[in-house]
Amino acid sequence: MSSERVVLRKVLTHLLLPLLMCLGMGLAYESAFHAPSPHHMKVAVVGSGPQVDVLAQTLKDKAGDALDVTTLPTPGAAKAQIMDRTLVAAYTPSPAQPTLMVATASSATDVEVAQKVFTQVAALQHAPLAVDDLTPMPAEDPTNQALFFLLVAISIGSYGSVAVIGGAGEALRMRTRAALATGVSFAVAAIGTALAGPVFHFVHHDLAGIFGLAWVYSFAVVAIGTALHRFLGRWTTLGTMLLFVMLNFTTSGGIYRPDLQPGFFGALHSFWIGSGFVEGARSMLFFDGRAGFATDLWILVAWALVGAAALALTALFERRRRPAPVTESVQDAVEEREEAALAV
Repeated sequence: MSSERVVLRKVLTHLLLPLLMCLGMGLAYESAFHAPSPHHMKVAVVGSGPQVDVLAQTLKDKAGDALDVTTLPTPGAAKAQIMDRTLVAAYTPSPAQPTLMVATASSATDVEVAQKVFTQVAALQHAPLAVDDLTPMPAEDPTNQALFFLLVAISIGSYGSVAVIGGAGEALRMRTRAALATGVSFAVAAIGTALAGPVFHFVHHDLAGIFGLAWVYSFAVVAIGTALHRFLGRWTTLGTMLLFVMLNFTTSGGIYRPDLQPGFFGALHSFWIGSGFVEGARSMLFFDGRAGFATDLWILVAWALVGAAALALTALFERRRRPAPVTESVQDAVEEREEAALAV
């Protein structure tokens, strides 16, 4: 076989990687985002009496699986559930001024869908719909998607570092690579926090908390990727993109929350690392650290622990695979045999 054929075969083999990346990105993003529609979106009608019950039942019948409609006795009860992020919107009917209570910081896309639904309901009462937003967004982030793009930035910085630590640093001891993973994740988190606060000002408080979430997130990505590099080699890029881009960005809740996505992505949202960062940051910044913040934090910590365990297991694997040192007696025997051969 000619040398050109050998090179061509090698090139074609390497081209398989970007083609698989293209296929994976297309499948993940298009299946997650191409046709958002509500399913089991939780809304409520506020009030009591037959008219409220009839309105809630009518909404259930017309919406089917799209909406989960309940009734709540008072606006205060509705506000508590919205701020706990267990409810998307609450509609208070009124002949003069029907009101929709929402929290844009939880999900701007969910709020948009709820407004469309209840604008039609209010129109049946021949009254304009008033919207009471419990968590109005800052001017620097009116769509509540800046945290998602922060996730993208720190993810790229993290899995991009894997190629350097796992590739160029492959000959280093694992403890050194682990130290590099800790250091570079600190730097990535610091850059992300600086962009969120001092540069673009879409985070106005709790910068230290955002930094902490970003550092734990980044360390998990770098640690898992560095461990995978030992076993996947050049396929590590595809592996990290699968874990931390294709399945991660689509399930983070940064663009659409689970109630606007197919069930597969909604299921991953409950424990995938990106959702831990985005939802944890939202809860901390806009909901006073409640609304499931502890769960989101534990998601990040669990992934970081998986990363640390992966590094430890990889170090053990490398230690066992390392050639045993040659003892002095064996070395002496080898030298004697070489001398005998030379004498002959």
